[in-house]
Amino acid sequence: MGDQIDRLERRGIDIGDRARAERLLCEVGYYRLTGYLHPFRAVDPAIGYLPGTHVSHAAALIDFDRRLRLLVLDALERIEVSLRMRVGYVLGEVSAFAHRDAQTFMPEFTRRPEHAADRTIATLLPPELSLSKHDVWLVKVAERQSRSSENFVQHFREKYANEMPIWALTEILELGQLVTLYRGLNTRLSQAIADAYGVPTKKLFLSWLATLNYVRNVAAHHARLYNRKLVTAPKRPAPSRVPLLAHLSDSALPKEYGLYSALAVAQYLLLAVDPESSWGAELARLLSEFPAAGPVAVSSLGVPEGWETMPLWAGPRSSREPLPTSEVTSC
Repeated sequence: MGDQIDRLERRGIDIGDRARAERLLCEVGYYRLTGYLHPFRAVDPAIGYLPGTHVSHAAALIDFDRRLRLLVLDALERIEVSLRMRVGYVLGEVSAFAHRDAQTFMPEFTRRPEHAADRTIATLLPPELSLSKHDVWLVKVAERQSRSSENFVQHFREKYANEMPIWALTEILELGQLVTLYRGLNTRLSQAIADAYGVPTKKLFLSWLATLNYVRNVAAHHARLYNRKLVTAPKRPAPSRVPLLAHLSDSALPKEYGLYSALAVAQYLLLAVDPESSWGAELARLLSEFPAAGPVAVSSLGVPEGWETMPLWAGPRSSREPLPTSEVTSC
């Protein structure tokens, strides 16, 4: 541990209280610590870090990022739980086992590869290469169902030969499995779900769900989130289609799609789930406490100037612009 402290000092980092720095290293490790110090690195590698860089800068960013991840997970939990309910409700209106019916889905989701019809060829290939996307999804869901220890799942095993209706099945699906299911749904059903969240198209909703699933995985695995460039970025809606998110189309926003785009999408969907949600206010309060220092500022999240006063975030729901399509309907 002492060697790592010495290494940081040699690279130009002000350690300050050595015992406190060692405790921080014991808590988070050398590579996590230096990851948060990356923005403070000098252009010339031989210099190491910018003058004035202090180990406390990393400590403050680590603490902020932890609080941000917890807040983001809080929002995504509510969105995911709501989506489980909505998918189960919409498909359940078709039938209890609509998730098994090919008519529920787009043809490309249930279509098996052409070689699957040739039994000679099919026997020479791994089984998964002869399955449709729907088949693969059903297999993965069955595996998840078999591993579940939930009491209601055990109830269906014992009383109903493991047959679970879609409104119960959605309760054990991962967000990625929900997204896969939604991607395969036919236009009527997928749009009914998107409409419930005020999203004008399936393509747009899919993009947002994929982004939120990516952000959720980053946060759930305790990875750095605050200045992360999104590998899976949300599509920016046309301003006229989603007025509350019109500012995302501003050319001044980072082209690399900073985290703010995902936060804005999460806030938009939360307003559909709960119009009185205080999550936006909590996020604004957290961002106001961003530990800016040296080259690091809250703009590293991709937030536009004056974002907190925009209709998406400001005031009670009654003062905001209405969602472009239907509100979440009653169940």
